[in-house]
Amino acid sequence: MKIVTIVGARPQFIKASALSREIKNHSGIEEVIIHTGQHFDANMSDIFFKEMDIPAPKYQLDIHSLSHGAMTGRMLEEIEKILVSEKPDCVLVYGDTNSTLAGALAARKLNIRVAHVEAGLRSYNMAMPEEINRILTDRISDILFCPTDTAIKNLKNEGFDHFNIKLVQSGDIMFDAALYYKSKADSESIIIDDLNLNSGEYVLASIHRQENTDQTNRLQEIIEALNIIHHHRTVVVPIHPRTRKLIEQQQIKVKFKMIDPVGYLDMISLTSNAAIVMTDSGGLQKEAFFFGKYCITLRDQTEWIELVEGGFNTLVGADKNVILDAYHTNVSPKTSFNIQLYGDGHAAGKIINSIIL
Repeated sequence: MKIVTIVGARPQFIKASALSREIKNHSGIEEVIIHTGQHFDANMSDIFFKEMDIPAPKYQLDIHSLSHGAMTGRMLEEIEKILVSEKPDCVLVYGDTNSTLAGALAARKLNIRVAHVEAGLRSYNMAMPEEINRILTDRISDILFCPTDTAIKNLKNEGFDHFNIKLVQSGDIMFDAALYYKSKADSESIIIDDLNLNSGEYVLASIHRQENTDQTNRLQEIIEALNIIHHHRTVVVPIHPRTRKLIEQQQIKVKFKMIDPVGYLDMISLTSNAAIVMTDSGGLQKEAFFFGKYCITLRDQTEWIELVEGGFNTLVGADKNVILDAYHTNVSPKTSFNIQLYGDGHAAGKIINSIIL
């Protein structure tokens, strides 16, 4: 069996690492990796392949810095050429990026089986490009690997159990990766010392979603809140290059510790040693939970509603006062994280076994 794996962004590299390790345990499977180039900065791409021991991509498309339509169209065109040449039995796509949708569309048009890892998530905000990508990818896939019971329920509510599509509650592939790489991060990452941080005494934050970065008032409110928090406790923000550029263009004053993007091992170390996490990232919301850290989500909705319902996460949007209230309320949370929301850490095995059956 030949599987083509399509990746292009940080969370996809993490998920692909867990599945690539599992694929190596099956002698009859060949994996071909296509990297679309959606994350083009070396600190956001190359470093992940190196430190996570992901097989080098056979194809590097280098498609980035375009509008959504142009980017998706270019990816679709180039991926189709590769699939015609490689003739895989299955195409694996991950999450909700333009790379995800382009890969699924290219395979579907060629009648190649599509497997969508992290399917069934919904924020119910159609202004988010990610929501459009995940809905369309789910509908044209053959196998949907859902990380949670909520994801399965979302799909059934949309009538997916009446379609010729296989639904699998696999658990979360990112939990597999977090468990595997935590010990490696503990032994190899030196970022806490490099940044002169004290474990449990800083806030880890990230801002990259278009809904925040492309609206000046939202970006301003979030940064003002982080500036105020930084007076009480060090705030560390690994900053997306695009976000940094927008902050500079809009001349927004930053008082917290803004650093360049970091690799996965450093991010695990920063997350697991933080006092609290504040983010608009879907992946980091879960990683905070994996490492027992309360998360304040800088968005109006989240796909990971079980975190909110379970008391591990608060949605604050981009209102400075709401953000500050949530921080002061939850900076020393009493919530117990001793609960399995995302499976048992063996999602990769369940996914590969379902594909080869």
